Amino acid sequence: MDFTIYWFMFPVSIVVATVAMLSGIGGAALFTPIFILAFPLLGPEYALHSTIAAISAALITQTFGFLSGFVGYYHRKLIDYSLAGRIMRVAVPVAVAGALVASLVHDSILLASYALLVAVLAIVMWRNRPPAYSSASRSDGAMKTIVDSRGHEYVYAVPHLGPRSYSLTALGAFLTGMVSVGIGEVTISKLTRKGVPIAVAAATSVLVVIMTIALASTTLAVQLIKAGGRTAVPWNLLVYDIPGVLIGGQIGPRLQGRIPPHTMRRAIAVVFIILAMAMMAVAIRKLG
Repeated sequence: MDFTIYWFMFPVSIVVATVAMLSGIGGAALFTPIFILAFPLLGPEYALHSTIAAISAALITQTFGFLSGFVGYYHRKLIDYSLAGRIMRVAVPVAVAGALVASLVHDSILLASYALLVAVLAIVMWRNRPPAYSSASRSDGAMKTIVDSRGHEYVYAVPHLGPRSYSLTALGAFLTGMVSVGIGEVTISKLTRKGVPIAVAAATSVLVVIMTIALASTTLAVQLIKAGGRTAVPWNLLVYDIPGVLIGGQIGPRLQGRIPPHTMRRAIAVVFIILAMAMMAVAIRKLG
């Protein structure tokens, strides 16, 4: 195993983790296509041996990136812990189930699922505009105030999470375990649509994502090791990804609020559309 081959992923990981922290999306949404689409273009020696290995590496990397981001948001005092707990009680077990199913599904199905999901997320992120925070129709009737470490005050209605919300959470969590994308994007979109300020929504999403992907990535890694031994996990890639995302996870929270949320969402939406088309093309080629 060559531990010098993926050196370039260190700066790439810093950028990806910073963007993920700013937008609240899962970093694996960007790492997975990098591993699957970009690496083979660099040469056969760069390509990972399977789609599951790529998804597993993306989720493991994202775990460390979001751990770093969690520390940053913890110090900013932006996390709504009670809201995160309500979401995680559904997300965590369902994500593990998705990870168990992933090894049973053909690569083309995994790639097509990723492509369809990010295409839908791109449309949602492009159109998504947070409603007025005073809206009570989508709340539990109570108002909550969070004052961050810089003295900024965020006041919003406690969002109501009904069956539809939990169903979307379960779907996002299952797809996260299976194709590495879903829970972060579903959570951030859902919370902002319900009137949670973007800074609080992003911070809360980070806590939900880290708990969800930590168990999902562990499940995938155990499956890989059982099937192909310890070398089935691309450690030579992770040694560069993990330090990079730890750094990016600290940069993102510090930049929170300095880039207009609407601009960030639309930029990510455009990237997602491009990735969806590229991944669908690979899925069709593998199917043929």
